[in-house]
Amino acid sequence: MYIFQIPQVVGVGKGYKSVRGRVTRKPALIVMVKEKLPLSSLAHHMRIPRFIEGVETDVVEVGEIRLLGRTDYHRPAQPGMSIGHYKITAGTFGAVVKDRHTGEPLILSNNHILANITNGRDGRARKGDPILQPGPYDGGREDQVIGYLERFVPIEPLIQEATCPQALRFQDMLNKLLKIFRPDYQVRLQKLASDYNLVDCAVARSISPEAIREEILELGKIQGVREVELGMEVVKSGRSSGVIRSTVKVLQATVKVLLDENLTGMFSDQFVTGPLAQPGDSGSLILDRENYAVGLLFAGSEQSSVGNRIQNVLELLEVEF
Repeated sequence: MYIFQIPQVVGVGKGYKSVRGRVTRKPALIVMVKEKLPLSSLAHHMRIPRFIEGVETDVVEVGEIRLLGRTDYHRPAQPGMSIGHYKITAGTFGAVVKDRHTGEPLILSNNHILANITNGRDGRARKGDPILQPGPYDGGREDQVIGYLERFVPIEPLIQEATCPQALRFQDMLNKLLKIFRPDYQVRLQKLASDYNLVDCAVARSISPEAIREEILELGKIQGVREVELGMEVVKSGRSSGVIRSTVKVLQATVKVLLDENLTGMFSDQFVTGPLAQPGDSGSLILDRENYAVGLLFAGSEQSSVGNRIQNVLELLEVEF
């Protein structure tokens, strides 16, 4: 088609003509260009004809169209792409949310993606830590910061090292006694977590509003929030496996999750779907068929995936869509 000989043209298709920013019901041949330029700056042979084969044209600026790599560097970055705390490998940018108090746009993902599985006392992460896009495993560098850790909900391991002064004194006393009989042995006291975790989530403050966009890659805009239901068809857009659909199989689940080597956590009020993800998809927003958010993906296996209820995530982080 000769229209593609004009350098700015990147596509054509059917649509409705827009007049002064308003879409009419008048059919038109839509000519898509990298950049819409004033007629006065274009040579005659570079101008789009008003009519082509008797059909009125309409010129629409769409930018340069290219393949969207989920693990590549992108600005603006969008949900569904690689992201991660500077100390981890990589996970998924879940969604853009809004701080309930300030209205500031924030990047939503898991604690273990944006905050390195921290409980807030272990030194694994702290507010202000850099978040890279893409994540470090995908080549993210120090000069590719997309934002800074703003806040997180702590993740408490099932078994934790004792920290209270009385327990530490007792541990020290036992080790002194043990040294007499077994000098090559040592006792370490541990405690079981008293409460289960509800969520694995965190938010980061973007370097600028222009550095991120709300639309989820290949899925589009979030329409709102809904309660997850048994049998519901759900979908996610993730860094590793892209768009995958499945169905909800279990509600109000309590699950034991391997957080890291020798580190396990218990999570309650979760929902379980069929296989929805692969490693690196953690942090993906889980939506229903109409693009209403129902959960935040954080764990799974080859046979199933596990999500936090989105209501718990939004409430504990004090954010909204």
